[in-house]
Amino acid sequence: MQVISKIDALRQALWQHRLNGASIAFVPTMGNLHEGHLQLLDRAHEQADIVVASIFVNPLQFGPGEDFNGYPRTFENDQAKLTERGCHILFAPSVEEMYPETRISATIVKVPQLSGIHCGASRPGHFTGVATVVTKLFGIVQPDYAVFGLKDFQQFLVIKQLTEDLCLPVEIIGAPIARAESGLALSSRNGYLTAAELDQAATLYRCLADTRTSIDAGNLNFAELEAKAQSQLQAAGFTPDYFKVCCQQDLQPASTEDSELVIIAAAYMGKARLIDNLHFHRL
Repeated sequence: MQVISKIDALRQALWQHRLNGASIAFVPTMGNLHEGHLQLLDRAHEQADIVVASIFVNPLQFGPGEDFNGYPRTFENDQAKLTERGCHILFAPSVEEMYPETRISATIVKVPQLSGIHCGASRPGHFTGVATVVTKLFGIVQPDYAVFGLKDFQQFLVIKQLTEDLCLPVEIIGAPIARAESGLALSSRNGYLTAAELDQAATLYRCLADTRTSIDAGNLNFAELEAKAQSQLQAAGFTPDYFKVCCQQDLQPASTEDSELVIIAAAYMGKARLIDNLHFHRL
C-alpha cells in the first residue's frame, strides 16, 4: 500500500492508474478505524480496480465545544488494517496540505435544506464542514465511485445531494451498517463507552427495531411512537437528542402517505453521542 501525504503526489499516482485503464473507488475516513470502515473497503474492492482510502481529521466539521485536538488518532494501527484489507493507496494529508493557512474558510460548500435539521441542528456547521471536505477530496482523488456507510444517513444524503447539484462525476454508494451481535452499530465513538454502557447502548437499536415493527403492524401514529422510544432510551440511561420517523428522500417528518421511511436517532450515553437508523419500505 502506498502512503501519500501530498496532493500532487496522489494525483501523479492516480494518473498512472488511469492511463492503465483502471477504475478508482474512494473511501474517505477520519481514521480510528473499526470493522465498519473496513467493510467499506470491501465494498470498494467489489466496485473498482484501485481502492483509495483517506485519513484526515477535518477541523471544519468540529463545532463549538467539540474537541478536534482530542479526536483519537491511531494512524499506525489504521495503516496496518488498511494494508491487511488490500487498500492500494492511503491519502493522509496534513491540515496545512488540505487548508493552506490563509484559505481555511475561504470557500465552503453548503447543502442548506438537509444541513440544518436533526444532527445539523445539534451540531451547527457540521455538515457544511463535511460537504466542504468531501467536495475537496473528490476534486483531489477524482474517483469513479465513493463508498460511505449508511449509519450516518443524513450525511449520506448530504453527500448525494452535493454530488448531484454540482454535477460531480462520482457514483455514491451506500454500504450497510455494520453491527455488533447486540445490534449496536459499530462506531469509533463506542470506544468511549464502559462495558456496562456498551450493554445499555444496544437499547438504541432495539428502539429502532421495535418502532419499525409497530409501523409495519399498522401503527402510523409517529409522534406517539417517537415519544415512546425516547422514554425507553431515557430509562436505559441515554440522554436522547432526537428520535424521528422521516421520509427517506429529504428527512422531513413522515406522513401516513409515505412508504419509503427512515427512523433516525441520536442519543448520548456517557461521553459518547451515538447515532443510528433503520431505513425501509413500509408494508
